Amino acid sequence: MNITNDIKPVTYLKSKAAALLKQINETHRPVIITQNGEPRAVLQDPKSYENMRKAIGLLKLISQGEGDIRNGKTKSQEDVFKNIEIKLKEKLK
Repeated sequence: MNITNDIKPVTYLKSKAAALLKQINETHRPVIITQNGEPRAVLQDPKSYENMRKAIGLLKLISQGEGDIRNGKTKSQEDVFKNIEIKLKEKLK
């Protein structure tokens, strides 16, 4: 994989948008769009974007869970299942 193939100037985007879209959808690699030699945007296929969002969401949940553990905001598995059982029995009444 050569990252230089994944960096394109904005003029390339303007003149070859269809080819660029084909490239990102076939390779699933993002393309960095530059303007005046500086990176300005990232173009990514929808599936890769959605996968990235899901991964970030999972990482946030893991981070929150680790924070809860550090702060002692946990319950034992036994207590959780007891509470569920109690609530289910109350609903059946």
